[in-house]
Amino acid sequence: MMTASSSRSVSWALYALTIGAFGIGTTEFVIMGVLEQVAADLDVSIRRAGLLISGYALGVFVGAPLLTIASTRWPRKTVLVVLMVIFTLGNLACALAPSYPMLMVARVVTSLAHGTFFGVGSVVATGLVAPDKRAGAIAIMFTGLTVATLMGVPAGAWLGHEYGWRTTFWAVTGVGMLATLVIALVVPRDSGDGEESGWRASLAAIGRPMVLLGLLMTVLGFAGVFTVFTYIQPMLTGIAGFSQEAVSLILLVFGVGMIVGNLLGGRLADRGLASALLTTLTVLVAVLGLFPFALDYQWTAVVFVGLLGMAGFATVAPLQLWVLNRAEGAASLASSFNIGAFNLGNALGAGLGGVVIEQGGGFTAVPGAAALVSLAGLAVAAWAIKRDRGTAIQPAPSISCEQERV
Repeated sequence: MMTASSSRSVSWALYALTIGAFGIGTTEFVIMGVLEQVAADLDVSIRRAGLLISGYALGVFVGAPLLTIASTRWPRKTVLVVLMVIFTLGNLACALAPSYPMLMVARVVTSLAHGTFFGVGSVVATGLVAPDKRAGAIAIMFTGLTVATLMGVPAGAWLGHEYGWRTTFWAVTGVGMLATLVIALVVPRDSGDGEESGWRASLAAIGRPMVLLGLLMTVLGFAGVFTVFTYIQPMLTGIAGFSQEAVSLILLVFGVGMIVGNLLGGRLADRGLASALLTTLTVLVAVLGLFPFALDYQWTAVVFVGLLGMAGFATVAPLQLWVLNRAEGAASLASSFNIGAFNLGNALGAGLGGVVIEQGGGFTAVPGAAALVSLAGLAVAAWAIKRDRGTAIQPAPSISCEQERV
């Protein structure tokens, strides 16, 4: 039975991971709020400055599996501390970068910590709690990312506008130092050698059909979210008729929806992973499909922006837990791959939305395309669950309680 003291220790460890997630989430998206200042100060075009976002995403996608493989034999606490040191030094380099190329290099270095931190952090978080609380633990850690979108990014943008964009990165550097210290102090030690059996065996585990299907669910599900979210500003101003100033306030509604959806998704997944996947993806498809109609009225547009944040991030914990559960022996690597899959979905979604607009569909056609992509993710989830249950039933005459829950 868990004592009050041990319960507090677990809480503090989860909150330490949340602080790290907050810092990483802030540095990923805050560049969007100071892009004009960066472009003007470093004498580059807005379009070229925007590549700092693409460079970061590419670093996450490539760095997550590579760093996780490189640190397979390390204790996970050591991995997390080293990652936060890389993150902190990367943001320090951003603050000091004398030129655009140096800033790009610093952004890529910073991004290397992103995927592995969330991947290994998810494994650490689930190891801190009882089996029926694992998705909730993942959701608590990812709350740092959602709060970063709601509070960290606007605060960083304000700092950049008032005191220069470098001040923003100095502030994030401070968050990184705090996260490094807290993780070093309160996250429990582990041996790091009880789960992973070498990078070859880990990669073989990633190749399992259920793991690959989980990664595909993630890519398709989140591609739908970012197909719409990437172009949310012109949709709100050009279709719903909002002013530019109003968009910032409406995006706060999206941030609140993210937090609510993230925590709700964790609770649903702890009650039943399969049903949580099907429910959250179904709701996401419905929200995306109805989004064009919501833009006809301003109040419904605001409501659906919040629903988009909630539905999109309600899928995070279930998707992450599915991959983690199906990659026995390589949970850290699989979890990191899934973070890369989220980022790949983001990039593909943004590209898909652009194609729809350029081909003459206009902004009103973007949500429909997004709904179809997420619907494909839902179909993959339904097929994977059916296949997984069939495989689980074959070897034994009865199903365990845990199998029934999943």
